[in-house]
Amino acid sequence: MLLLVVATTASRAQVMSPNYGSVPSGPATNEVLRLTLSEAINLAVRYNLGAIESDENSRAARGQRLLALSHLLPQVSAGINENVDQVNLTALGLGAIKIPGVPAVVGPFSYSTASASLSQTLFSYESIQRFRAARTSEQAVQLSYKDTLDVITLTVGNAYLQVIEASSRIEAEEAQVQNARALYDQAVNEFQAGTRPRIDVTRTEVQLHTEEYNLSVARNNFAVAKLTLARAIGLPLGQTFEIADQLPYADIHPPTVEDALKMAYDSRNDFRSALNSEKSAEQGLSAAKGERYPVVAVSGDYGDQGPTFGQSHGIFSFQAGIDVPVYTGGRIKGDITQAEATLHQRKAEAENIRGQIDYDVRTAFLNLNAAREQVDVAHQNVGLANDNVARSKERFAAGVTDSVEVVQSEQSLASANDQYITSLYSHNLAKLALARALGIARGSFSQYLGGR
Repeated sequence: MLLLVVATTASRAQVMSPNYGSVPSGPATNEVLRLTLSEAINLAVRYNLGAIESDENSRAARGQRLLALSHLLPQVSAGINENVDQVNLTALGLGAIKIPGVPAVVGPFSYSTASASLSQTLFSYESIQRFRAARTSEQAVQLSYKDTLDVITLTVGNAYLQVIEASSRIEAEEAQVQNARALYDQAVNEFQAGTRPRIDVTRTEVQLHTEEYNLSVARNNFAVAKLTLARAIGLPLGQTFEIADQLPYADIHPPTVEDALKMAYDSRNDFRSALNSEKSAEQGLSAAKGERYPVVAVSGDYGDQGPTFGQSHGIFSFQAGIDVPVYTGGRIKGDITQAEATLHQRKAEAENIRGQIDYDVRTAFLNLNAAREQVDVAHQNVGLANDNVARSKERFAAGVTDSVEVVQSEQSLASANDQYITSLYSHNLAKLALARALGIARGSFSQYLGGR
């Protein structure tokens, strides 16, 4: 029941996070795809839902910048109109004025107009600051997109490692099944020969069924891990593939914690994006205060108008003015208050990410050191467990001991192999987490993970 709850919770978390989703990249093929870690990351960059949404957010921010820029650039329009009018002078209050030769209803009459108009804001401090804020915000969103790619790389790398771990567990469990079957067959043969009691056959048979059960679980976990990886990188639905990289144990020599923190603060895209968001909020506050400043603008139009274009004459108008806000009913004060609140939020978010980077780097170092020690200890345990199994089998074959000792030694070996696989997975995962904590560029993740 507990495993079901944990699996359901993990499944819901993956559904809620776009980084675990993707857009399938077309129809599946009949061939088996050999997938490297680098290829998996490249596929995720193209088809992962988180990458797609983040890229579209970047495009939306670009549109906001262009919109803000439009308020500072000239606005030019042109048009051609053909007009047909009829005017009721009485309805306009001119009926009481009797003009000889002018009827109460004039028209219908027609005229043509071709014109072009131009408007230009010469100075608006608010528009200038809003453009600067939009430009800085676009830079922040672009950095956020790069950070999303780093997070997706971490997600894909973790999923790839889980497939490798699950595959290794299958190999280990298959070896355990073979050992248990050989032990069972030996016990059956010796029981039939009358040299072993029935209890030894029962014990070895129970051990064989236990290992077969563990192998079934390992195969199912492997299949689920492959589905999770395929879902994250956007493989075609139903596409069969196999893992091409095995990522053996390789130690690394990271910088000191102090140097790592300095590197992370300089290169982490999420932190740089937060700083740009803070700067954009400052410019937004400046723009809100700039609403109190005068706005200088000019506008004009020139056209050609007449009954026909052959009987037309040029017309034009020109305006220049200064607009000074005198009383806005508290609108400007409200905008300033909102901008100040936004700025305080962005400052708090930037400081939170600064603290998160410190936590990520220090935690990654702790996990890496612990994983390195666990790999060494687990490797020694596997060697000792193998020696113990060999001695137990020799004693069992010589009739010195019964099957209990052999079964217990096989269980100890299975536990040691499981610990070793787990420690290798934890070590590679710790290296991947350290690479993320340091803000290493996406192209360096696989090299850092491989220890090259």
